[in-house]
Amino acid sequence: MAANESERLDRQALAAERDLANVPNPYDVTKTQGSRFGFDLAAIDAHLAEEIIGQHEARALICETLELALADIGDPRRPLATCLFLGPTGVGKTEIVRALARALHGDADALCRVDMNTLSQEHYAASLTGAPPGYVGSKEGSTVFDQDLLEGRAGRPGLVLFDELEKASPEVILALLNIFDNGLMTVASGGKTYSFRKAIIFMTSNLGTKAIYGAQTATLKERIGRLVSGQSYRTAGEIAENELLNRFPPEFVNRIDRVQIFNPLRVTQAHELIGAEIRRINKRLERRGVQLILSEPAIEQLREKGFDQKFGARDLKRELRKAIEIPLARHIVACEGKFSPAGQTVWLRAVPLNGVMSFDTIKDRPYRSANDD
Repeated sequence: MAANESERLDRQALAAERDLANVPNPYDVTKTQGSRFGFDLAAIDAHLAEEIIGQHEARALICETLELALADIGDPRRPLATCLFLGPTGVGKTEIVRALARALHGDADALCRVDMNTLSQEHYAASLTGAPPGYVGSKEGSTVFDQDLLEGRAGRPGLVLFDELEKASPEVILALLNIFDNGLMTVASGGKTYSFRKAIIFMTSNLGTKAIYGAQTATLKERIGRLVSGQSYRTAGEIAENELLNRFPPEFVNRIDRVQIFNPLRVTQAHELIGAEIRRINKRLERRGVQLILSEPAIEQLREKGFDQKFGARDLKRELRKAIEIPLARHIVACEGKFSPAGQTVWLRAVPLNGVMSFDTIKDRPYRSANDD
């Protein structure tokens, strides 16, 4: 019985993460006549705008890719699209794909995700392409891919994410080249073929991030100074292309449909990032009958201690866990049974006292709070 209760709570926790506000209903679709696909593009874009801060160009790229899928006019013998995201850590390269999976399929885990750092050595390539004949596992033809996820669900495209592409071995890159070219991958034993022809393929990489960041943040005065002193000035796009060609074969780079450089997060966006994280926390708190708002001093403390351009949103998440989630968990456990009767929501306001977050119970939710922006 205890095991069943634990499973029920696990499902509730995952459902809270999936059912974020403004997640489109997968069955509310816009269907184009003659297309294999149907989904609400405007609702998906609205969800991405709420979840991903400061990456308007990347959102536009995804919407253009989805428009092509919705029209269904691409080459049917290739993946729907192959996109590479470049940029420093913590700017949302992986998270935007997870948000897209949540918007398309109702679940952030509804994608084939392959961490390329696990395929950095030659002998690990079999986990992608299957074991060759004569080796253990060759008859099963098993790989890291799930054909159901590659095919997508109910008229919605599948999603594939190759994370940290630059860490993959040359053998893995060669296997990907074949996938990009004809949308198929036959395992090494020859006994099974996986189709990527109804999938959008995303890749992420940190290649050249220091040089790219320098080009993105250089002021006009710094650019002119370089030219005056005889130094060459390269745009972020030129740096990205050079880094890609230095790391990968030209025929591989040539098969990537779109390369998008993510913007560095700026301190002026910290307020929006905090608001997005608090919305996620509140969704998880719903099953406890608790909701959280932050006072302005709490937001300012999080911004000062938790925002670092080098680490992006990940540093902010670490600070939120330390400054908000742990004290909040302690407060909830200490007040167990002392909140309002079942069915009523308790509103807690986070206020820093001597650098430590405390929580006041307020009677009603304010008409507008600092977390609504």
